[in-house]
Amino acid sequence: MGFIDDFKVDQELQIKTLCVAFFLVIFPLYFFSVAAGTDSPAGMGGVGKYSVSGEITYIDFESGEETIADGSPLVIDLNTDALDDIADKNIVGVLVSMSYGEDETESPQTGPLGGIGTCNGPTGGQKAADTITGTASHLNFSNSADGQNGGGDAEFTHDVTTEWYNSSMIGTEDNPEVVEGLSESSIVDQLDAKGAGLGDYNIEISVAANAGGGATCDRSDSGETVSYTIQLIVLDYTIVPFVEIENI
Repeated sequence: MGFIDDFKVDQELQIKTLCVAFFLVIFPLYFFSVAAGTDSPAGMGGVGKYSVSGEITYIDFESGEETIADGSPLVIDLNTDALDDIADKNIVGVLVSMSYGEDETESPQTGPLGGIGTCNGPTGGQKAADTITGTASHLNFSNSADGQNGGGDAEFTHDVTTEWYNSSMIGTEDNPEVVEGLSESSIVDQLDAKGAGLGDYNIEISVAANAGGGATCDRSDSGETVSYTIQLIVLDYTIVPFVEIENI
């Protein structure tokens, strides 16, 4: 028995088919009416309620490792002209990731009678924590963040992020952010850099070193070796009218 024959005798199939046909007609009409009821440029929707989702990706910009002396910052000047195929990317920020250990050196003291002290135990004292500061600047946007190595021998990390978009407006594809009371073009203005992400970037990493000490141990610390990765933040976003099914 074919679909037509089933449709003639199966009431449940008739209802399901009519429901599908209803939504296929109503949804396009609804979205068209929302988009049409606006004087916004380029056919964008007017003030209303929108679902906004986005995806963040990263473009590798620069990386390296440098021994940075106490009080003598490492300055890295970059320009997006060094990268290929980014003119059409919506660059909305820059991320600098840093990792570092503890370069403090230690030597046991020589006692007054010629004996050698120790850097272990309660009389040896402890290493002192150093502060590593990263600053990322682009145009008039700038942000800094500090991290410390804790004075231990482990590997420590911290990031600094500078952004020029409204991240609070972005949800995920499965859980979009609902934005109300703005036009579509106003939302775009807060998410699209419109080429502002291109151009010069200035990255600065500095170290404030501290040396620990103890009764039987001398310590010195002139800086730290810092590994860094610099990435551009790219946002792809989607804006659609928010539809409440119960209102249709």
